Amino acid sequence: MGTRDEYVKQLQAKLDEWNAEIDKLEAKARGAQADIQANLDQRVTELRSKRAEIEQRLEELRHASEGAWGDMKAGLELAWESLSESLKSAWSHFE
Repeated sequence: MGTRDEYVKQLQAKLDEWNAEIDKLEAKARGAQADIQANLDQRVTELRSKRAEIEQRLEELRHASEGAWGDMKAGLELAWESLSESLKSAWSHFE
């Protein structure tokens, strides 16, 4: 397995974890007070949008040439960091 394949596999595993975290957050939001629930519903929508963007970029990375994937990696990592921070921020409402 090449470096790109290992990288894609690692990102897919982390994305699967985050999908589960988003689902947990959504379930927890359903039981929250109305004002908090509205805020969390909006955050979950944003998280799902960011997740979809990463899934699209990950798919593009899978099919990129060896020369292009290194350049694509930087953009993917920025999107990745944005999703990570957004998820942490959303969970902070329950701490």
